[in-house]
Amino acid sequence: MIVRTLSQCEKTERRIVSPDGNWESTRMQLKEDNTGFSFHITTIYQGKDFFMHYKNHFESVYCISGKGEIESLAEGKTYPIEPGTLYVLDQHDEHKLRAFEELKLACVFNPPLTGSEVHDQDGSYTLETAPLTS
Repeated sequence: MIVRTLSQCEKTERRIVSPDGNWESTRMQLKEDNTGFSFHITTIYQGKDFFMHYKNHFESVYCISGKGEIESLAEGKTYPIEPGTLYVLDQHDEHKLRAFEELKLACVFNPPLTGSEVHDQDGSYTLETAPLTS
């Protein structure tokens, strides 16, 4: 059994702040835990608007607090994000995320992250092994 608290993890190298100043993420569960996925509590700072494209990962995101929106670039649709909203990037979706208020999000990645990842220039995270196909 693995037991960790968010406050404990925030005081370690598991807390990552993006170099571009858009977000911070505390990676509570990682690849080294051997569970097949990683779990993060991520904060998107108020007023931030940026592009992401997880070409190598699937992600589920649950909004704990705050308000914003996600724009699906393939669909040309925008969806509101507020507490209780879940969105799933199940097609390696290119998207823009906007935080009207600070967003606090619970995120699950498959395959799991190793811990220190930040977005590449193309909006993705690097993968150690072959990417998943949908």
